[in-house]
Amino acid sequence: MLGIKQDALAIDLGLSQQAISALEQKEALDKDMLEKIAAVLKVPVEAIKNFDEESAINIIANTFNDTSFSHNIFHPHNCTFNAIDKIVELYDEKIALYERMLKEKDDIMARLEKLIEKK
Repeated sequence: MLGIKQDALAIDLGLSQQAISALEQKEALDKDMLEKIAAVLKVPVEAIKNFDEESAINIIANTFNDTSFSHNIFHPHNCTFNAIDKIVELYDEKIALYERMLKEKDDIMARLEKLIEKK
C-alpha cells in the first residue's frame, strides 16, 4: 500500500529480501519485529496488527508523518505551481525544439543540394 519494495524494507531492517518474504507469509510476528517494521513503515503497530485495507488506509492517511510524502499526496492544495501551466510550458518547449530540428534539417538539405550542384 505504501509502495515500499521488499528489498528496501529488508535494507532498513537489516534483513534479506527472502527474510521479508518469509515474514509476509507468517500468521503472526513477534512484538519486537512488529515494532521495527511499524517504525520503518512509519505506521502504528495497530495498523499492522489489525490490518483491514480500508481502515489501514485511514490510519496511514491520518498518521503518516513523512512530510515529503504526505505534503504532496494528502495535502495537494499546498502545491506551489499550476500543473496546467507546467504542461503548457512543456508543450511550448516541445514545439520550439521541433521547429529548431526542422530548421536544422532544412539547413542540412540546403548544404547537401549545394554539394550535389558542385559535382
